[in-house]
Amino acid sequence: MTIACIAPAFAQFSSALNESEATAKEAKASQQRVEQLDDQTTALINDYRANLKQLEAATRYNASLNRNIAAQQRQLERLRVDIENVSGLQRAMQPLMEDMLATLGDMIEADLPFDLDNRRDRVARLNKVMGDPNMSAAQRYRLIVEAYQIENEAGRTIGAYEGSIDDGGTLRTGEFLRVGRIALMFKTADDSVLKIWDNDQKAWINLNKSYLPDVRLGLRMAKEQTAPGLLPVPVKAPTSAAAGQ
Repeated sequence: MTIACIAPAFAQFSSALNESEATAKEAKASQQRVEQLDDQTTALINDYRANLKQLEAATRYNASLNRNIAAQQRQLERLRVDIENVSGLQRAMQPLMEDMLATLGDMIEADLPFDLDNRRDRVARLNKVMGDPNMSAAQRYRLIVEAYQIENEAGRTIGAYEGSIDDGGTLRTGEFLRVGRIALMFKTADDSVLKIWDNDQKAWINLNKSYLPDVRLGLRMAKEQTAPGLLPVPVKAPTSAAAGQ
């Protein structure tokens, strides 16, 4: 009788134990699924946050690009206005440069006739440049200014060069001495002829031979064969306007 009662109780205990084990296994499996879902959720949240940061960076970058584009558009507008102004300036500069070049030519013809061929050639080249479509207005203006600077330099220097003059129908070869723009003198190699240019008469006239040592000294100075120094130069005395009337 006692054994019969124990058997059903053991069976019930075994069944309960089995159910408990099954429940534990199910709970463990559920916990694993929960942990897996939690890991997935954490990964999704991290991805979401990373995407938000990327979106913020992209938004700020696009805003920066838009500012740059706006600045470039403003710069393009300024350049367009500058180009229009330059075009107008070029149209205004053309007659000015033509006048400057004409004045330069007139000045050379009215000046002492030193190094005349080279100076005339310079003006002729500039006249060709004025009609060259490959030269910009800025380049033309720069060349004209350089020509004026060369002429200006001659006014405060001395120079020496070889050449010839027409002395009353006789061609004479010798050396020229230019002292600024106040005197242009000529002498032959044998010192037999000493001349000075008279700009009023537009002719070469005889220079007193007493100036020959000074002319020789001036030639050596111009050739840098001796140190610069004071040089007596024959010049006409100034006359008043009333005396010339």
